[in-house]
Amino acid sequence: MKIHAKLIILATLISFSITSQANETKHYYAQKYKVTITNLTKGISFTPLLVATHNKRTKLFTLGEAASNEVSRIAEGGDISGLNEQLSQSRHVYATANTAGLLAPGESVTVEINSNRRKRKISIIAMLLPTNDTLVALQSQYLPYYGQVTYLMNAYDGGSETNDELCNNIPGPRCGGTPFSPEDNGEGYVYPSSGIHGQGDLSTIAYQWQGPVAKVVIERMYW
Repeated sequence: MKIHAKLIILATLISFSITSQANETKHYYAQKYKVTITNLTKGISFTPLLVATHNKRTKLFTLGEAASNEVSRIAEGGDISGLNEQLSQSRHVYATANTAGLLAPGESVTVEINSNRRKRKISIIAMLLPTNDTLVALQSQYLPYYGQVTYLMNAYDGGSETNDELCNNIPGPRCGGTPFSPEDNGEGYVYPSSGIHGQGDLSTIAYQWQGPVAKVVIERMYW
């Protein structure tokens, strides 16, 4: 009985030691970041932004190829739920986070997100309003080892809806139209956005942009 009791105590101590070491290792490799996104446009708002940390095997979309249904939902209606679920279930993704509400011109928003040494990349995506299917995105950029890093984010046409610039086909507070057009295939591929054309209901004076539409500053934080 004494020997059996000693074996139980020894096994418990070994188990506790292994668990403690595992927790320490996880804590050692985990890294925390503060991500600040700034809207650089004069008249465009961003829908809630989805942020993900991941490895090199994750890519939100490929230029010249059709967007996935999850990305199209963001491009046409700012719906990040489908892509968030898809990324959260991927073994190549460490974590996801998102903002809430619209990000107005000139405003900034900050989120915190974790990662580790094996998943050292970050991607960010949202919809531009008012547009038919334009995205703001940062794709697979490196997280900083220390300090901070700044990236500029460009606009991409989702290619899943025709750019008629009619409010009936554009959601959001400016237009209040229908967010999704399943019967409209658009151009059929993702490409760099050429901005607002001034046709339909949208004015180039109010909504046009040139060059990057957002800035993101990523800062390494410490526990």
